[in-house]
Amino acid sequence: MAKGIDELQVLHALDVARTQRYHAWAVVIAGMGFFADAYDIFCVTLVTKLLGRIYYHVPGQQVPGMLPRRIEAAINGVTFCGMIVGQLLFGWLGDKVGRKMFYGKTIMLMIMGSFLSGLSFGNTADGVMATLCFFRFWLGVGIGGDYPLSATIISEYSNKRTRGSLIAAVFAMEGFGILAGCIVTLVVSATFQARFNPPAYDEDHMASVPPQADYVWRIILMVGAIPAVFTYRWRVMMPETARYTALVARDAEKAARDMSKVLKVELSGEQDKIEGFTKDRDYGVFSRRFARRHGWHLVGAVASWFVLDIVFYSQIILQEEIFRDIKWIPEANSMSALEEAYRVARAQAIIALCGTLPGYWFTIAFVDVVGRKAIQFLGFTMMKGLMLVVAGFYHQLTQPGRRIWLVVMYAFTFFFANFGPNSTTFIIPAEVFPAHVRTTCHGISSAAGKVGAIVGTFGFLYASQRADGSNERETGYPSGIGVRASLFVLAACNVLGIIFTCLLPEPNGRSLEEVSGEPINGEDADLGDSKVLPL
Repeated sequence: MAKGIDELQVLHALDVARTQRYHAWAVVIAGMGFFADAYDIFCVTLVTKLLGRIYYHVPGQQVPGMLPRRIEAAINGVTFCGMIVGQLLFGWLGDKVGRKMFYGKTIMLMIMGSFLSGLSFGNTADGVMATLCFFRFWLGVGIGGDYPLSATIISEYSNKRTRGSLIAAVFAMEGFGILAGCIVTLVVSATFQARFNPPAYDEDHMASVPPQADYVWRIILMVGAIPAVFTYRWRVMMPETARYTALVARDAEKAARDMSKVLKVELSGEQDKIEGFTKDRDYGVFSRRFARRHGWHLVGAVASWFVLDIVFYSQIILQEEIFRDIKWIPEANSMSALEEAYRVARAQAIIALCGTLPGYWFTIAFVDVVGRKAIQFLGFTMMKGLMLVVAGFYHQLTQPGRRIWLVVMYAFTFFFANFGPNSTTFIIPAEVFPAHVRTTCHGISSAAGKVGAIVGTFGFLYASQRADGSNERETGYPSGIGVRASLFVLAACNVLGIIFTCLLPEPNGRSLEEVSGEPINGEDADLGDSKVLPL
């Protein structure tokens, strides 16, 4: 905030507070939600092959059953569609009625969606998949609502010195959720494999998928409800953030009372100052005033997240083809259904441990040291470079004796995604917009990301198929441009991410009011390095 400009005591107290127990408490409450979010989103990719073997087996066929393309697309895409609805809806509601009001309700949607997904029913295979898609849509609505609410709550609770690390710590729980999904799949599939010992598909088509395998995918999906259950009680007990209460609801006295209990200090409400702080605060996201002051910021946040999720979710889709090329996963007909689920989970767990998790924690360590934009620039740049190298030498790297280098470089692309834009695109929108539109703008930005995820998931699901069509019989997909060409396209997407990052301000070390340029006592605060549209 500009020197000499008065500010509310309660906001100043939050900005300069040392990192203490209530910060850790808030991170755990929000972070467990993201743990459940990531588990629920990514665990379904671990069981899609199992679903194909159970419900779409064709007697006499030489390869195991697989999900029809339209079914696989629906299962993967319906959660993203629900997330887009949740991000936009709860982002808007977070500014209209408060961050806390629907914080418990989003977690309830996640609990119900996870649990009911495991109870999917139907008289036919398509019927089971239809109910699964229905429940996963509502699961997605809950997950989507968690994005803008959690990011904004932690941002508004934090001090300005460690705000970035605290928001990043919430998002880093996503990495543990991904790993937990792999571990649960490993344990459940190994347990059923040891108990029933089904043969490989080549040995006995029918016996390779024991009837009990239908319990495996249901258990894996339902486990996602457990961490969300433990989070619910604490979420409904959290007080509303002081910035919403004071700057949006315009009740400084209540904000001071709430934060006095949290900070364990006496704070005065200073209700007489509220008029100056909230003057001209009625403009919306689609107003000329917002466009003039924050239009480029929203474009930068939306475009960066959109491009990032194209790249990030395409990487996940490309995993299967890369694992096949380096022989980490044998041919499907040489395994039972349960062994295949185990091997897919094991391969993804290795990538999560070596690349995904370390990237998140490097962001926590350095985001308040070097800043958000520097990490986002670094992540996009390194992913571009690594993808170009892998694409350029892909055929050589898939040969015996060189495959370890492909795995290492591929793991590093996940490392720099998470020590890079996958974390910072979540952090920045929670800091750079005014309090009265903060969750709305974060919801719009994250929804754009999930549109990118749909593009990445479905576009590269087809594009990554081998150009000669040699794997069409195994995968059910027509020929595409292949992994190598797909990586060149993703490298170009990273270049766009670098360009869009230039539109964003650097929030590091500044109060939320300073970085968003909110009016103080009738005067606009200095926007610093922010860009303003001339209208």
